[in-house]
Amino acid sequence: MNRDRRRFLRDSLGAGMALSAPALVTGKAWGANDQLSYAVIATGSRGRYLNRVFQKLGARCVALCDVYEPHLELALNESPEARTFVDYRELLQKEKSIDFVILAGPDHHHCPMLLAALEADKDVYAEKPLSRTLEESAKMVKAVKASKQVIQIGMQRRSAPVIRSAKRLVDDGVLGKIAMVKAMWNWNIAGPLDNSPLAGKLEWDRFLGDAPRRALEPMRFRRWRFFWDYAGGNMTDQGTHLMDVMQWFTNSGPPLSAICYGQVNKMTRAEHPEVFCAVFEYPTFVATWTLNYCNSYLDGWSITFQGDKGTLILDEEGYRLYQEPWREKANQQPIYFAKASVRIELHVQNFLDCIKTREQPNCPVEVAADAVVGPHLANIAFLKGRQAKL
Repeated sequence: MNRDRRRFLRDSLGAGMALSAPALVTGKAWGANDQLSYAVIATGSRGRYLNRVFQKLGARCVALCDVYEPHLELALNESPEARTFVDYRELLQKEKSIDFVILAGPDHHHCPMLLAALEADKDVYAEKPLSRTLEESAKMVKAVKASKQVIQIGMQRRSAPVIRSAKRLVDDGVLGKIAMVKAMWNWNIAGPLDNSPLAGKLEWDRFLGDAPRRALEPMRFRRWRFFWDYAGGNMTDQGTHLMDVMQWFTNSGPPLSAICYGQVNKMTRAEHPEVFCAVFEYPTFVATWTLNYCNSYLDGWSITFQGDKGTLILDEEGYRLYQEPWREKANQQPIYFAKASVRIELHVQNFLDCIKTREQPNCPVEVAADAVVGPHLANIAFLKGRQAKL
C-alpha cells in the first residue's frame, strides 16, 4: 500500500477519536416513555433476530425490506403491522417518520445502505463488519463525521459487563507487558455449499447491487459470506469482533501488517477459507487469529492475552486470570474469575438510550473501522500470497 493511500486511510479512520467525541445535538426532545420506531433493512436470519430483540426492548417496527420474498414473509409474521418494501431506498424515501433503521444485509451493501440512511437523516444500528474494503471504511467514517446521526455497529462485546470488567483489570496492569495475543474460533460446521434452486422469489439484481453482474447461483445468495464479491469471509465476520477486543485491551490502533494462510477444507465451492491462521504485527506485541470450522475442540471463541506478569483468557463463559509463572503440575487456579455471557440486549439498549441522549454509543464507526483493518489486511495477504502493510 503506497504512502499516500496509507495516510488517507489513517486520517479518514480517525483512530481513537470515537471515545472523546462530543455529544451530538438534535432538535427532538424525548420523554422517558416515548416509543422509538424503526425499519429493518435485510430480513434474513440476523435481521429477524435483531428485530425480535428491538421489539423485546420496546421499540416498534413499522417497515421491513428484503430482496427475498420468503425472508420478508417470515419477518412479517413477527411484525404483522409493518409495511414491506423490496427497495431500501424507496423505504427511506417513504418512511420519513421512523427514528432509525437496522441494517443487516451482506457486507457489500453495508456502505451504500449506511450512506443512504445518513442522507435520509436516520440513526442506524448496523451489523458488523463495518465494510467490505478499507476504502469503504474511510468513506463511511467520513460520512458519519459529517452527519448528526447516532450510529452503533453490532459488536456487542463493547457493551458486555464481563468484558468491560476484564478490560479494567488489564488497564490496572495485572498482565504487565503484553507480548502476545491469540484469538481463536472453533466450530465444526463446514460442509459443501448448497446450490440447489431457491424456494420463492428473489430479486437477484437487487441482491447484487454494485457487485459484478453474473447469472444467479443460489449458493451465492445462501452463503454470500464465502464469496469475495460480497464479503470478507469469516476473516472479517468473526475477526472484527475478536480483533476489536484485542486492540481495545491493549490500547493499540490497527496492526501495521499481516500475513495469512488458509484453505477451503470442507466447504467446497466456497471462495473464502474456513480454516486459516493470520499473524499481525503491532508496535509492542504480536497477535494471531485462527479459525477452524472443521473441528469443535474448545468450541466457540476465545482471546488469550499473555503478559510478563500474567495471562488473561476471555471466552464464551467469561474470563480467567492467571499469575506468572503458570504451573500446570501445580493445578494452578485463576486469581480472578468471572462467568457471564455476552448479551446483545445490552448493546441494543445502549443504542436506544443514545438515540434519546444523542451521546456516542459504545461502538461508533471509528471503533468498527479500526477493528476491521487487520482482517482486511489479512485477506489481502491471503490473496496476494505476501505480507500486507497498512
